[in-house]
Amino acid sequence: MMTSVDTDLIRVLADPLRLKIVNLLAHETLCTTHLVEETGAKQTNLSNHLRVLREAGVVETEPCGRFTYYRLRPDVIEALAGAFAELAATARATADRKRPC
Repeated sequence: MMTSVDTDLIRVLADPLRLKIVNLLAHETLCTTHLVEETGAKQTNLSNHLRVLREAGVVETEPCGRFTYYRLRPDVIEALAGAFAELAATARATADRKRPC
């Protein structure tokens, strides 16, 4: 069963720019400058989206001099994928169940 944490996380990842950021971070740890180059987003807009991802626990930060690097937390993505897998398994197991009117 999907929890409120799962639905909140889905809402966070539903934004196209945040999803693009997550996809980029799945391949490598990047700083804000790299993410601006890759996404074409304005730095302030990107920083706001990164804050949302950080507060949701999807990414973690690593300070490096005057830069901040962002890393995807795969355990969070795996937990969400697990919730979807459970939902699919339930739907598969109950496909023949029909509530009478």
